[in-house]
This record gives sequence, C-alpha cells and structure tokens, in this order.
Amino acid sequence: MSNELIFGFHSIEAILSKEPERFLEIYALKGREDKRLNPVINEARKFGISVQFMQRKALDNKAKGEQHQGIIANVKAARTYSERDLDEILERESSPFFLVLDGVTDPHNLGACLRSADAAGAHAVIVPKDKSAKLNGTARKVACGAAETVPLIQVTNLARTLRDIKEAGVWVAGTAGETDTHVFDASLTGPIAIVMGAEGDGMRRLTREHCDILVKIPMVGTVSSLNVSVATGICLFEVLRQRNAL
Repeated sequence: MSNELIFGFHSIEAILSKEPERFLEIYALKGREDKRLNPVINEARKFGISVQFMQRKALDNKAKGEQHQGIIANVKAARTYSERDLDEILERESSPFFLVLDGVTDPHNLGACLRSADAAGAHAVIVPKDKSAKLNGTARKVACGAAETVPLIQVTNLARTLRDIKEAGVWVAGTAGETDTHVFDASLTGPIAIVMGAEGDGMRRLTREHCDILVKIPMVGTVSSLNVSVATGICLFEVLRQRNAL
C-alpha cells in the first residue's frame, strides 16, 4: 500500500480520530505553539506517532506548493471503495442518497463536493475510475474531514452503475442547462442520486441517457453557469430540504 501526504488541520484531525494507525509521521512548523497545533501534536504522541518539527522553508518544500497550515502528515493510503461497497449501502439504507460526479477532474472541486455531500447527509459519492479527480492531499484538505466520512466509490462503468442503482429503486436526477425543469420544482424525495457533470462539458451522453429526470438551477443574473461544487451544494441541499419535509 502506498503512502500519501495530507495537509491541513481538518483532514489530519479527521484521520487521527478515526484511523490513527495510518499515520507514519507528522511534520509541524518549528516554533509554532498555539491552541490549534498543540492538541494535535499531543494526541499524535499518545498513539506513538513520530512528530518532526521543521523550518517553514523545509515544510513548504515538502508540501510542494500546497497550503499546509503549518502541519503535514505522511499516512498510509486510505482504503478504496468499489461497487461492492455500493451494493452494501443499497442493502443497508431504506432511502439511499447518492451524489454522482461524471468527470469532475479538479481536486479542489472534488473536495468541495465531498464536503457538501457530508453536510447534506449523502451516503456516498460515486465517480468513474477514469477521467476523475483523485482523492489526493488537496482534495482531502478542501473536504475538511469529509473525505474520511463519506465513501468515494470508484466504478468501472458509470452508465452501468446508474442502470444498476435504478433497478434497485433509486431515482436518478441529472443536471443539465437545457432542461425546463427547475431543481426546486422536481420531486427529489425517496431513494435519489443527483448527477453532476464535468466542469464545462456537463454530463456525458450515456450518463444523460440513464437519468430519470433532468433538472437545472434557475439563473437570473448575467452569468450562465455556476462552479460545479457550488451547483452541487445547491442541488444536494434541495434534496435534504425535501427529505426533511416529509
């Protein structure tokens, strides 16, 4: 199993609270002693995790340009989720709620989508294995700990996966600018999957063909579209609003 570098407090704290055995070493900014850093260092030492203090330049070099907030962790790579995990969720949950990302390639957007998925109560985020952003240190940092709580399920064939979850009773709502149906007017209760397309290109043709309904976010200003992570948050919380209204 390979290792990976994790940046920032939220992601490090999330892994430390759930999977401290994954830590190999922590690198912290030398000379920094405050109420944010010290509890993390003390907790790490309780688990016998090595902590190395470094000058800022050395820490910056290790981060390779990423914003590290004065702390970096070298950890064992997290487990990956597959179709088998998706099947388990479908069996376990009476009303599953999924976010599907069709070709989102920016790790910042992936992290932001994971954060919104966690906040809205989604049971998993589904992505194709190819042409999707990887769950790297950048995505984990932006996710603010959500990458450790929401399974990111990688599937070999997204169209086939959509067909399978539909057969399991999940209603698939895709987002597309050319539809006349606003997301706020659509029925998004019950087992549901919200499908978001790639930055710029939207959903692929086969993905679109497997959607039960197409919805869009009404735009009343001068811009014609929203960043995919912003649009994702709006759609997910509309699902949450409707589910809570039942």
